[in-house]
Amino acid sequence: MAIINWATATYEGLGKDGKGHVSTQSGALKDQPYGFNTRFEDKEGTNPEEQIAAAHASCFTMALSFGLAKQGYSKGSLKSKASITLMKDGDGFTVTKSEIKLDAKVPGMHGSDFEKAAVEAKLNCPISKLLNCDVTLDITSFEGN
Repeated sequence: MAIINWATATYEGLGKDGKGHVSTQSGALKDQPYGFNTRFEDKEGTNPEEQIAAAHASCFTMALSFGLAKQGYSKGSLKSKASITLMKDGDGFTVTKSEIKLDAKVPGMHGSDFEKAAVEAKLNCPISKLLNCDVTLDITSFEGN
């Protein structure tokens, strides 16, 4: 079974003067502006790294949720923040890291079991597998037993 999702991107003009728009199949993003100014100058709109961060945070969190459910846990909450690092690389740029910070509450679960489940989710979520960079995980808080 293959699930195919898509997004479209347009760019009018070239280089720093160009302006782009990105839309997703679901409509969650619809003609969102992006370009040099949204990527490097904090102007309103989105950028590829922000979209990768959203994809990684949501994929990891869902993978962990399903992993915990598979272990028999049915109550709890997970909140992840993925931060993508973009570094200058010669004349271009390279994504060098995706750092996940995780806050979680899973009543009745021991911390060591939770850490094992979180690391498994980090290694096996499809977006972690996609990224060819250092993927780290920092569990910033956990409440269990």
